[in-house]
Amino acid sequence: MDPVRIVEAVLFSASKPVKVSEIELRTQIDRRIIRRAIKKLTTQYDEVGSSIEVAKTGTGYSLILREEYRPFGRQFAPKEIPDEVLRTASWIAYHQPVLQSDLSRSLGSRIYDDVRTLRNLGLIYARKKGQTLELTTTKRFSEYFGIDGTSRVSVKKWMEERAKE
Repeated sequence: MDPVRIVEAVLFSASKPVKVSEIELRTQIDRRIIRRAIKKLTTQYDEVGSSIEVAKTGTGYSLILREEYRPFGRQFAPKEIPDEVLRTASWIAYHQPVLQSDLSRSLGSRIYDDVRTLRNLGLIYARKKGQTLELTTTKRFSEYFGIDGTSRVSVKKWMEERAKE
C-alpha cells in the first residue's frame, strides 16, 4: 500500500491534528517514510490547486480547507459552537489571561454557561484566582482553529489577522 495514501486517510479521518509519532505507532510505518509522505501529499495538493491543504498545527498535521475556500465550506459544515459562545471564546483568546468576573462585567452573566461549554470542549483552561477563575486558551484551542502556535502572542496575532480580513 502507498504510504502517501495511508497518511492521507489518517489525516482525513482524524478530528484533530495527528503527530507523526502517533501515525507511526498505529500504522507501523517508519517516521521517515511518514514525513516524506506528508511532504509529498502537501506537494500534490499544491500542484493540483486543491481547496484542501496539509496544515501543521503545533506538533501535529491535519487536512484543512485553504483560507480562500473556507467561506464556502462553512456554509455546509455543521456549526459546532454557537455564535454567542464563539464571541466569549474570542474575548478570552484576545485578552488572556482574563478573569471570569471581568468577562462577566464586559459581556454579561451568560458567559458562565459559555465558559462551561468552552471548558467541556477543552478549548479553555480555568485556574482558581481568588473568588473567580483566570481563563486562558488551551493547545486544543489552537488546534481547533488552525492556529500555528499556542502562545498568547500567537493566538492574539492570529485573531488580529482574521479581524483585518
